[in-house]
Amino acid sequence: MKLLIHGRNLELTPALREYTQSKLERAIQHFEDMVKEADVHLSVARNPSVPQQTAEVTVFANGTVIRAQERSENLYASIDLVASKLCRQLRRYKERHSDHHHSPGHRASSTPTTEAVIDEAPIDGSLLDGKEAHLPSPGVRRKYFTMPPMSVEQARHQLDLIDHDFYLFREQESGQLQVIYRRNHGGYGVIQARD
Repeated sequence: MKLLIHGRNLELTPALREYTQSKLERAIQHFEDMVKEADVHLSVARNPSVPQQTAEVTVFANGTVIRAQERSENLYASIDLVASKLCRQLRRYKERHSDHHHSPGHRASSTPTTEAVIDEAPIDGSLLDGKEAHLPSPGVRRKYFTMPPMSVEQARHQLDLIDHDFYLFREQESGQLQVIYRRNHGGYGVIQARD
């Protein structure tokens, strides 16, 4: 598994890197055949009166993005919490995937090796092909993802896995971009363009 660890407003000490790596390896150990890459962002709030320390993990499992985020007053506690949450989400994904995707042609990939990568590691060029590198305006964070067509039900499953309130997807039948979101009073909603 390729592991990228980034820090914001903190020094990434070898002890912190080692702790993060060991916790994530333990959380992912039963799902190594699915997980190819994990991206970890550790951050500390700039305001000293707000003791908020965040651990955010994005995992790429068989083309699916699974995201977990936890905050607490202690960064090590945040790492513990996010590792537990990620393990639960991977278990849920694997259960759904095995229930719905059994076929004679399905086979597991070989078990990858674990590799720690330092912050200066180059970004995978396939995500940025054809795009010019430039700094976004302050407060804007850009993300690039492949968007294979999917049904609304598949998008709802993705929404449950990424730990966000909404999920942007390309609808299978129309090919249009749509947004599925959690409604405040329960259930889900879909936003789509009117023709």
